Amino acid sequence: PGKKVLIVYAHQEPKSFNASLLKIAVEELTKQGCSVTVSDLYAMQFEPRATRNDIVGPLHNSEAFNYGVETWEAYKRGGLSKDLVEEQKKVQEADLLIFQFPLFWFSMPAILKGWMDRVLVQGFAYDLSKSYDGGLLQ
Repeated sequence: PGKKVLIVYAHQEPKSFNASLLKIAVEELTKQGCSVTVSDLYAMQFEPRATRNDIVGPLHNSEAFNYGVETWEAYKRGGLSKDLVEEQKKVQEADLLIFQFPLFWFSMPAILKGWMDRVLVQGFAYDLSKSYDGGLLQ
């Protein structure tokens, strides 16, 4: 069977050049037998801000909020918010991950940076204790 492809798409205009590239990628990959899923961040109204709302249940340290530590602890106990778990599942199931976005000031749009910050948390995407030798995206 074909590969499972996840395209994380970050552009707000459906008539844009980026939207055209997305459409062609989906068509071509589908023709090649791939199963394609698109996370259209603007259409999903994806929340790019990394906040306390990303953790369900009690904090690991309620005295001083540290996003990295709290999401790592929440990931380990299954306490991340539903939107993050859904995106993580898409990443886990994908054989190929494509990021489609315009360059804004030599970088990605804030909504995509927020997706990376919130979805690719420690424990899920990488393991600091093993540096580059461990984790999903090793």
